[in-house]
Amino acid sequence: MDDVFTLIKSAILIISAILVVLTAIGLLRYKDDMERILYARVHMLGVADMACIVALLALNEPLLAVTYFFLTPFASHAIANAYYYGEEQR
Repeated sequence: MDDVFTLIKSAILIISAILVVLTAIGLLRYKDDMERILYARVHMLGVADMACIVALLALNEPLLAVTYFFLTPFASHAIANAYYYGEEQR
């Protein structure tokens, strides 16, 4: 029975790693000269955040996963908000 759980955890970690790699590729492919590129990047990082939360749950770290789940949207919002209001000063 433990072998089944180990296989499931391994599969979840592999899927999470693939999502993180795809997000990194997407971040590198976007050019900075596009208008409002930060919002697309913040959205892609949300995919990586969810992959990390799933990986933490697979590794039996529920407290850390819940903390990460609640704090990352605040950080993403703060970054996007700072970009939006800082854009007027340019």
